[in-house]
Amino acid sequence: MKIRIYTDGGCSGNQSKENIGGWGAVLEYGEHIKELHGGEVNTTNNKMEMTALLRALEALKKDGLEIEVFSDSSYLMNCFRDKWYVKWQKNGWVNSKKEPVENRELWESLLALVEKHAKVDFYRVKGHVNLSSAKTDFDALYQKFVEWNGASFSFDDFKYITEKNNRCDELANIAMDELR
Repeated sequence: MKIRIYTDGGCSGNQSKENIGGWGAVLEYGEHIKELHGGEVNTTNNKMEMTALLRALEALKKDGLEIEVFSDSSYLMNCFRDKWYVKWQKNGWVNSKKEPVENRELWESLLALVEKHAKVDFYRVKGHVNLSSAKTDFDALYQKFVEWNGASFSFDDFKYITEKNNRCDELANIAMDELR
């Protein structure tokens, strides 16, 4: 059986020095569900997205697992899916703009944790979808989800995954509220 990890991170006041960031993660193994959240001051949205996945992977008690990761962070998903990290490592952690890769320590920690497992697949989710609004175009959102991730997920899977992503957003907001 696979473990599913849903993550989200956010930052309130992203451009100010007194910003507050939060992250949330939901780990799912069959009927077992574990929710995690936390936050930091003076951080960034990308750090919070990465920290959500980092803390979720750290919470796993075994190595060699098969894992599906769902996130609305294109930064996080594209890095793993398009293997940006391979070029970064090859180029001494310098990006295509010849600048040091931001959040290198977090990337290195994430890569070390991902490498411990048999298989980790990364799936992109649209964030902040209002599932209770009659105005939400579920068909268009599902088509975008399929475009990003392939057709192996049903429409019901898509709605469930979106629900879990929304829960991660709620957890990130709870963490930010706890820091205020």
